[in-house]
Amino acid sequence: MAIKTIEVKEAEKHLKELVTLVTKGEHIVLSENNTPIAQLVPISQRVAGLHAGEIWTSDDFDEHLPEQFWIGEK
Repeated sequence: MAIKTIEVKEAEKHLKELVTLVTKGEHIVLSENNTPIAQLVPISQRVAGLHAGEIWTSDDFDEHLPEQFWIGEK
């Protein structure tokens, strides 16, 4: 997959075509004065449950923090 670079002013004229390329998997870099400033990339599909069980929350997650935490005492 080659990454295409296009100036913003030119991209404004061809947005529909650029979106079509992105939906086909292309990556496009937008630049101003030959300086890259943004990238158009396809949104990857998220898979529900992909990381199930890999994250945990402490039992005391929603407990109040001690006053020392807020005033910076150790």
